[in-house]
Amino acid sequence: MIAESADVDHPGSPRWWRARLDAQEHPTGRGRPPMPLARIVDAALALVDEVGAREFSMRALADRLGSSTATLYRRVSGKDEILTYVADRVLGEVATLAGTRGAAPTWDAAIIAGAESLFEVLRAHPKAVVLFLGHVPAGPNALLAREHALQALLTAGLSPRVAAQTYTAVARYVIGFGLQLGEEAPTSQASDDDLSALYRSLDPQHFPATVSAADSLPRPLADEFHFGLNLILRGVRQIQGEA
Repeated sequence: MIAESADVDHPGSPRWWRARLDAQEHPTGRGRPPMPLARIVDAALALVDEVGAREFSMRALADRLGSSTATLYRRVSGKDEILTYVADRVLGEVATLAGTRGAAPTWDAAIIAGAESLFEVLRAHPKAVVLFLGHVPAGPNALLAREHALQALLTAGLSPRVAAQTYTAVARYVIGFGLQLGEEAPTSQASDDDLSALYRSLDPQHFPATVSAADSLPRPLADEFHFGLNLILRGVRQIQGEA
């Protein structure tokens, strides 16, 4: 996982990204050119998918690339920098997936499309979700995603404050659900059935509400996600109508 640090120049910090947003890959000096960053990041994401961000190591990445850690250190400062790029790489997949959905006709459709795309990508990379904890993504893909979402909200007439709050609330909501994706397993349905059976078996005199709702508890994670997302947007529509 990306380490916490009070250093504002630490990989992933706004100042760190600002120094790199306009950077270009220009091999310099004699000898072999440095390994392309895109190749390193692609391999790093595949490794995170297998072992998780906490178990990720420079040695394991070098082995996957058929290289050496010395070669990697010619290109990046270390694990934290690579994982920072991996997080932004994941957000690039979100943009690609959202693009396949076509242009959204309304602001709320745009927000739903973005949220659903992020949720699906996190489902494909559940072990990478922890990379989004403890800091605000500020890489190029993160900036573009934020720009597109805010543009849709502002164009719809929301104030800058409400637009910003809506974007942040939805983003944190999706990441929160994403943290639960790693818990999904083939046994989850059996566990859900056991819970439902437990609820139905309760004494209706002591748990009348739970017993009455037992056939609808628990809900699949995807169902809960979409229900909650629509609740958030319903609230924003109300705020918009009152403005």
